[in-house]
Amino acid sequence: MEVIKQLDQSFFLFLNELHNNFWDKAMFLFSSREIWIPFYALIIYVIVKTYKKNSIYILLLIGLSIAVSDQFSGLIKNTVERLRPSNDPAISNLVHIVNDYRGGTFGFFSSHASNSFTIAVIASMLFKKRMFTLAMFVWAIIVSYTRIYLGLHYPGDILTGWIWGALIGYGFYWLMILLQQRYFKSTFPDIKTARISREDALMLLLFVMIYTTTILVTINRLIKYQFFS
Repeated sequence: MEVIKQLDQSFFLFLNELHNNFWDKAMFLFSSREIWIPFYALIIYVIVKTYKKNSIYILLLIGLSIAVSDQFSGLIKNTVERLRPSNDPAISNLVHIVNDYRGGTFGFFSSHASNSFTIAVIASMLFKKRMFTLAMFVWAIIVSYTRIYLGLHYPGDILTGWIWGALIGYGFYWLMILLQQRYFKSTFPDIKTARISREDALMLLLFVMIYTTTILVTINRLIKYQFFS
């Protein structure tokens, strides 16, 4: 176990030291849940458009799945009590911190990683489009990586969050199917077979690309003209 912890710590320090002023701003922003609200809103719109009446309990269960993912992560943090890298006296002087943000005391496991993978798994299984699935997991990995970059989580915290989030997402997706089969048989479309249209998938992909590019270009311009230090 001690060897695993040492490897986790060493890998964290390697990843955390890869930083510069531009990515400090970008990663801090991408780590914020609020920055992704437009993306979440678009996902909700596509779910409602595709699944119609079924979207009512689908969205309720997605909300519940995220709550379960997030709250369980918090419970484990306070049970295991593994210090975040930013708060660990053994290495905190080696950790790159952005905007003096150190998060809560404990970090195992990452709720950002868990929640993002919960969303990615459910959305990809509901939408059933290969390129969208790839994009969702790239997004989830980037959001998770920001937590290492900011000095808030070890890679092990992230990996555990991914596993838990994937299990929650998969479980709640099949709960949706079970509810439809038992209580909403007359409602269409069928969750097990329905998929979003190619146009909606393309719209989501283009939105993520344009949205993230716009943010990065804006940060670059602000740094260039010294709006950021």
